[in-house]
Amino acid sequence: MAESANLYMFRSAKSEDLRGFSRSSQGAGLPAKFAPWTGFGVVREDQAPPHGLPRQAIEDGIKANGYQLWRRKSKSSPVASNTRS
Repeated sequence: MAESANLYMFRSAKSEDLRGFSRSSQGAGLPAKFAPWTGFGVVREDQAPPHGLPRQAIEDGIKANGYQLWRRKSKSSPVASNTRS
């Protein structure tokens, strides 16, 4: 099965400002310790990710970890991270 070029966006119910990207529309691979995850958007292959987040960094994080996390520090300054535990 071919991997989707879409990036699916999720928010964590356990950490108010934590968001995640996954290749899976169901959020497969997102860290269980921050579940449940709720999907809230999709970035198509021809679209730029929100808040100026670099698509290549998101793609690299998903390739390495199966997901890419980002945290909203404020309404205007998201921070990308690959926190693993």
